[in-house]
Amino acid sequence: MAARGSRRSSDRRGASGRSGEPDAPRPRKRSRFWLWVRRLMIWGGAVALLALIALGTSVYFAAQSIPGYAALMSSQNGQTIVVRARDGTEIVSLGPSYGQWLPSEEIPQVMKDAMVAVEDRRYYSHFGVDVLGLARAVYISLRDDRGMRATSTITQQLARNIFLNSNRTLDRKMREAVLAMALEAKFSKEQILELYLNKVYFGGGAYGIDSASRKFFSHSARELSTAEAAIIAGLVKAPSNYAPTADAEAAVQRANVVLDQMRKYGAIGAAEAAAVDLSAVKLKPEEGQNSIRYFTDWALPQLDLLLATDPGEPIEVWTTLDLGMQRTATAAIKSNAPNGAQGALVSLDRDGAVLALVGGTDYVASSYNRATDALRQPGSAWKLFVYLAALEAGYRPEDNVVDGPVTINGWSPRNSGGTFAGQIDVRTAFAYSKNTVAAQLGNEVGFGTVAAMARRFGITTPIATNPAMVLGSSEVRVIDMARAFAAVSGGGRSVEPYGITRVVSASGEELYRREASQPRLLVADYVAAGMTDLLQTAVNTGTGRAAQIGRPVAGKTGTTSSNKDGWFVGFSTGITTAVWMGRDDARAVPGLQGGTAPAKAFAAYMRYAVKDRPVEQFQTELQLPEWQLEPDDEWMYGNPDDYYFIDEQGNVVEPPRPAGEDPRGPFPGSEGEDPQGRVPPQVVVPPPPPQPGPPAASDDFLERATGGARQPGEVSTRRNPASAPQGFSSQPRGVIQ
Repeated sequence: MAARGSRRSSDRRGASGRSGEPDAPRPRKRSRFWLWVRRLMIWGGAVALLALIALGTSVYFAAQSIPGYAALMSSQNGQTIVVRARDGTEIVSLGPSYGQWLPSEEIPQVMKDAMVAVEDRRYYSHFGVDVLGLARAVYISLRDDRGMRATSTITQQLARNIFLNSNRTLDRKMREAVLAMALEAKFSKEQILELYLNKVYFGGGAYGIDSASRKFFSHSARELSTAEAAIIAGLVKAPSNYAPTADAEAAVQRANVVLDQMRKYGAIGAAEAAAVDLSAVKLKPEEGQNSIRYFTDWALPQLDLLLATDPGEPIEVWTTLDLGMQRTATAAIKSNAPNGAQGALVSLDRDGAVLALVGGTDYVASSYNRATDALRQPGSAWKLFVYLAALEAGYRPEDNVVDGPVTINGWSPRNSGGTFAGQIDVRTAFAYSKNTVAAQLGNEVGFGTVAAMARRFGITTPIATNPAMVLGSSEVRVIDMARAFAAVSGGGRSVEPYGITRVVSASGEELYRREASQPRLLVADYVAAGMTDLLQTAVNTGTGRAAQIGRPVAGKTGTTSSNKDGWFVGFSTGITTAVWMGRDDARAVPGLQGGTAPAKAFAAYMRYAVKDRPVEQFQTELQLPEWQLEPDDEWMYGNPDDYYFIDEQGNVVEPPRPAGEDPRGPFPGSEGEDPQGRVPPQVVVPPPPPQPGPPAASDDFLERATGGARQPGEVSTRRNPASAPQGFSSQPRGVIQ
């Protein structure tokens, strides 16, 4: 036995000796692997323990800092804005609406079940964070290679709504989780669910189920049916998308999802789910959400500029809106807009106060504000600026022009009917919207001058200066056109549209009050009077006859190519109104012209708007300045401060004076001593025969100033080019050929 053992030992040594290497340390490799496993487990456990301690500490301190239940009940999310009309009537309340606080025992069980089923089915089993739901979301994200979907529990949503914002960041999610666990540690499940159902946002400014129930169904949340509870529960995911007043079909589809979840998790039986008839739910009619919202959408953003600081409390905003005029304007647009077309209306008082503003035929269907945001071609309504520039350059309504073929830089405008009237006066050319005359006037005064006039009257959009611009090829806003015509109505003084008069806080403090602005003189009063003359004629006998209302009206129609846009803008009794109609896609509207539907809508509205105001006659008598009233020879001198004399070589010389007149002026008196050292004359000496002085102006200058040879007795109304305002043409005026 010993020998055999010795031999085995020797064999092993021999084998070892043949290899020259020691035996492989296999057990040591295995022990090293498990050593690292044990280390990782120890260190991982230690890190996890520290993390749990840190988490527990964070939750503890968060729970200590969370306000009590009564304080959370009274807290509000956001600011309520009550908007009032010019007479103080409340027209709409925007921002949060909270309804009545319902204790847990008064909330229908079906409402609780619907919310838990669709938002957090493991609500009663987790501690604020759904670990299983989170793990499942991570798994699906890795499996489908996409971003992780939201997994916020009801408690997390409550924590976010009360304490945090909606930023989608990791830091915010971690804080949300800590606060959710703190809420779970401090309050019961019933308390948390009560807080949630009374605070969660359901769209349309409604916070809490009672506010949502009253907004959508006109009754308290205590009376919610299964179908109504399913609709409300479905809103939380996306209030703006699933609101029944915005998209009833989407609301029904989402409510069906809620009912399916309730059936799946045992909140209701299959038979009960099948018996629910969502189509039978009666929705509350939308009030104050239609045309008035066009006005509030335009006016309320201005609060950021009007208020120095954020009041941080509910406020009341007093506006210029007249409820009767707004209702009438809405009806006028709806009843006159052609099928498939939209309409917009802006009405201004003489100081710029917006009395009515309609941005479309239906705000619920489309909230796009065509009165303040849309850019459309004004067509012939743009001729307001062409004729203003011509009147300022010296034209008068009775001056003759020629309606005939004309070509300007290769462009040949045509009239609407394709015919030409020959020699007519300016008044007739404007009343019948003669394109050829507008083109010639624009060419004569300068297209840049017309653009400058439009800028002066409040057009803020880009303006082309090519010849076709005189026919309204540049796009404008409806509110800007109303502003321009209101300035003409005001005698050529600027008008600034405004909609807010004062802002008051909930405590009664006046945060803002509008002060009357000082208007600027845009054109001389005689220019505004001449323009009013033309506008009145356009309504009395021209293209705007459909806008007559039984009292003086001045206005202008506008129609673009292929009947894509129709306009009427005019004024009467201190109220200026602009009406536009057309399609949003700029397609043609058969039969649409400014003198048809828009003019009729204008008349329908204005009859109501001016009914309580006394009739006002227009000031159309042109009180022309002296330089337009005197004969040519006198006009060439004008005001002595506005002219000078030159000799034949072009040198400036002093104007001739009667012989014996001292160029320093008359002697102040006969008593005492002349302060300039002059001696009073003692003997009157007859003056010598007058010597011919240098001509006031050369023949070339007269030719250029008058546009041709003057006939005996001819009276010119051309303005002295030397005194013409800068930026406007000083070219001669005459009959357009």
